[in-house]
Amino acid sequence: MRSAQQKILSREQLVTRLEEHRHRGESIVLANGCFDILHAGHVRYLAGARAEGDLLVVGVNADSSVRPLKGPGRPVLSEDARALLVASLRVVDYVVIFSEPNVEALLAALRPQVHAKGTDYTAETVPERETAARLGIRVAIVGDPKDHSTRDLLEKIRRVAHG
Repeated sequence: MRSAQQKILSREQLVTRLEEHRHRGESIVLANGCFDILHAGHVRYLAGARAEGDLLVVGVNADSSVRPLKGPGRPVLSEDARALLVASLRVVDYVVIFSEPNVEALLAALRPQVHAKGTDYTAETVPERETAARLGIRVAIVGDPKDHSTRDLLEKIRRVAHG
C-alpha cells in the first residue's frame, strides 16, 4: 500500500501511471476541489466518487487558483498540506495539484471514464460538461446534499473565537 505522499504525483507522472491501470482494465474517476479544510462533506463526496469506478484520482486546486475562487484569506492550508490530507484518505488512489480555473485540461490529459462533481452541481451546471462530452467522459453527481461548506465552518470558528 502506498503512503499518502506516494499518492501525490505530477500531471506527467500520473498520465504514465494511469496507462498502467488502463492496461489492467481498471476504470478511472476524476474528482476535484479545493479541500481547504477537510470536512465530512468532502469525505462523502470522495467516497461517492470512488464508488463510480475502480480508481479515484483527485485534482486539488493549487493555491493560485483557490484565491480567485474563494476570496481573501483563502486558502487556509497550503496546496501541499491539502494534497496530503486528501491523499491520506483510503478511498483516494492518486492526487494531482492543478493551477487552472477548472479541470478541463486535466480531463484531456488524464482521460478518466468518469468525472465526479459534488451535489452543488447539476449535469447542466458542471463547468467542464462540454469538454467531458467531447472526450466521451461520463459526468456523475455524487456525495451528500450540500448543507455544509468550508466557508460556513470558518465563519463558525470566527464567531466562537470572537464570541
